[in-house]
Amino acid sequence: MELKLYNTLTREKEVFKPIDSKKVKIYSCGPTVYYYAHIGNLRAYLFMDNLRRVLKYNNYELLHAMNITDVGHLESDADDGEDKMAKAARRENKDPYEIARFYTEKFMIDLKKLNISIPEIICKATEHIKDMEEYVQTIIKNGYAYETKNTIYFDTSKLDKYGLLSNININEQKAGARVEFDNEKKNITDFALWIKAPENHIMKWDTFWGKCYPGWHIECSAMGRKYLGEQFDIHTGGIDHIPIHHENEIAQSKGYSGKIPANWWMHCEFLLIDGGKMSKSLNNVYTLDDLEKRGYTALDYRMFNFTSHYRNKLNFTWDSLEASKIALSRLKEGYKKHANGNEDIDNKIIEDYELKFHEAINDDLNMPLALGVVWDVIRNPKKSKKLADLLLKFDEILGLRLDEEEKIELPDEIKSIIEERKLARLNKDWKKSDKLRDYLNEKGYLVKDTKDDMKVTLK
Repeated sequence: MELKLYNTLTREKEVFKPIDSKKVKIYSCGPTVYYYAHIGNLRAYLFMDNLRRVLKYNNYELLHAMNITDVGHLESDADDGEDKMAKAARRENKDPYEIARFYTEKFMIDLKKLNISIPEIICKATEHIKDMEEYVQTIIKNGYAYETKNTIYFDTSKLDKYGLLSNININEQKAGARVEFDNEKKNITDFALWIKAPENHIMKWDTFWGKCYPGWHIECSAMGRKYLGEQFDIHTGGIDHIPIHHENEIAQSKGYSGKIPANWWMHCEFLLIDGGKMSKSLNNVYTLDDLEKRGYTALDYRMFNFTSHYRNKLNFTWDSLEASKIALSRLKEGYKKHANGNEDIDNKIIEDYELKFHEAINDDLNMPLALGVVWDVIRNPKKSKKLADLLLKFDEILGLRLDEEEKIELPDEIKSIIEERKLARLNKDWKKSDKLRDYLNEKGYLVKDTKDDMKVTLK
């Protein structure tokens, strides 16, 4: 069955044909580890995971690299402002490497909670400075760069066209630089490859041009080439990467090898919060921990992401997350009913369900449509183990762990209340037992009494 993926480079949905018929090579822009990842950031990695799962469902082997930006990313994605790692180090009064380790570990924990499969290669920017340096030297040798007093810039005027991905109007571009605007800069779209580090700059390295640090964009080009070659199949990222970061990756690669590095460029749209952007001033920048504090799981948020196509904006509200939580619970209950069923079902029905599901995911990862097929299976009046097995096959894409009992970490206070209620029930103090059950309910926990014990779950 043909797999069609939308390509930002051509602005079309195209039949996917990898360079190697069996192995797909992917590069994904990873996090800048200066702070906690918020749920908007995490949407891009859920999309990345969905792509991985669909490719595997189509029997492709994967070689997938994702970078960790632990140096060189400035405050603005438009290539200006202060280095985020340096700013975080000052904010927390810690070494930038310590900052990077802490937030990298937290990011990986979030991926695990979301059941996101980890790319085969995780590459940190600070471990590839030499690769970046050599990449910059080749660009210079090929005549695509020039020096100012403090910066080596990429010369975008040497390209046949700059702006292939976003089709930007160069005359409308705002100047950007990794340092204060340099009047020696030749073109408004030129960007920094290599920067001389001021004396007080925290992260710097001995290089061919003295003590320097890399521009942001160079790390992805250098590491992509190192692990995947000069040309690979797919490059993923958020839609915000298109006009600056990914344009500059393409420019650098053309300056290095004359080639566009990826054949497919795929981008995930923004997550909105209550119809607008996330903002610290609005106090609506949420992390997975924030969701968990309100009684939601990471898989509830994963389920929520399936309510919209990855190329459409997705509007987060607490009500919509609650609806996704309820829907996930019903999916799991539906799976159990089929798993415990003993009715037979025609194999042709199974095949029809699978065909519709496969067609949906192969249509540019159309998860809302695929989820509709899943609900059709759940609602089938015949309860059959065959349908349960089919749901588990679909769960290879969904990643919702439909066959696993929900495990929750209970706070010490709640554990204490549960033990107190057990004692009340043992003493047949039903009034106290009911009172404690109501208290647990108010705190967001459902209590189901059994003959010998009680089961406590999140509401």
